[in-house]
Amino acid sequence: MKLIQQDRDGTVVHVLLSGDEEIGYVAVDTTIDGRSCGGLRMLPDVDAAEMACLARSMTLKYGFLGLAQGGAKAGVRGDPEAPASGRYARLAQFGAGIAELLRSRAYVPHPDMGTCAQDIAFMLRSLGLRPGKRALGDHDSGYYTAVSVAAGAQAALRYLGLSPSECCAAIEGFGKVGRPLARFLVESGIRVVAVSTRQGAIYNPNGLDVSRLIELSARLGSALVDGYPEADRISQAELLELPVELLCPCARHHSIHEGNVSRLKCAVVGPGANNPITPAAEQTLAAVGVRCVPDFVSNCGGVLGGTMEFAGMLHGRIMEMIQDGTERAVTDLLTEAPRRGLSLRALAERLARSRFEAAKHAAENPAAAARLLGAGLTLYRSALIPSSIVGRIAPFYFQRLPFFSAAD
Repeated sequence: MKLIQQDRDGTVVHVLLSGDEEIGYVAVDTTIDGRSCGGLRMLPDVDAAEMACLARSMTLKYGFLGLAQGGAKAGVRGDPEAPASGRYARLAQFGAGIAELLRSRAYVPHPDMGTCAQDIAFMLRSLGLRPGKRALGDHDSGYYTAVSVAAGAQAALRYLGLSPSECCAAIEGFGKVGRPLARFLVESGIRVVAVSTRQGAIYNPNGLDVSRLIELSARLGSALVDGYPEADRISQAELLELPVELLCPCARHHSIHEGNVSRLKCAVVGPGANNPITPAAEQTLAAVGVRCVPDFVSNCGGVLGGTMEFAGMLHGRIMEMIQDGTERAVTDLLTEAPRRGLSLRALAERLARSRFEAAKHAAENPAAAARLLGAGLTLYRSALIPSSIVGRIAPFYFQRLPFFSAAD
């Protein structure tokens, strides 16, 4: 195997080759103290361009929150629904090829589409690396992502004067994010009328039984669309073009593009996926008044919730802080962007870049208190400090992040 480097507009992409076959990729957009962090996904068709785009989104996500993390993303080509033996063999092969990045922590992986915490732990152990006792806890990042997507979407709908009972939603991708998101939307009064999987989509304008869909998903996986006869079978492309108030793309990047954007009929786009809209398509939507919550704002709950869980915070408090923080952040963007003559994305990116640079400077030039905090964090990662103690202190730390406190 051979690991080569490519530069993609300032993002370094490490491409792992086995002969002429591309096995996988690690894209590092930014670093703090030489380290970067981001999800490792397993899908059959990931590529270098997608990883570079996703790594850049991680920088923006960490920056918007104010977390001192460099942005990265990785992808290994494989079938996420294959038997465990095949998936693990592929992960071990990929891990061996990027061993130097993993050992130096130049890239720190987390679960993503098609992978779970056990997968990441196996890959690291196959190299003789021991994951920290708390580093790969069973954090449900998809659930917390859905919390922020729902909160941001509802803030945008309220900004437009729409009440939940007036709204219906279509969800592209009924997976780790789409499933809990559907439940949250229904609980808020929004009618979910369409969902999709890798095997197609279903649509019922009167609404879908979300609890039943979740049960079918657990039994049938992507084939749930064949097990729900009380809806019309439609294509994944048709789902994006349905007449709904809220469209939530929670699948792959760039599913909304120049070829289909003119056919969208939604009022708000609340992304669960990273980069689901091409830049040109997002500009087109903005020009006709569609509010597109920037993806790195909408789906920031996964990173934030996982970090809070790692810090020992209680589930209910995490939910409350993500909901309140996202609603305020999105409302502020919707209010401030027109006052500053900027698009939602332009303003959000400006804030994210500024906050990222501030967090990077503080992390790489730590004051005495920060050094003490870092030493405590090292002990905590090794489970030498009880989570009950850290969990009581953590909310005060998070409340000081720009996401919760800044009036940039």
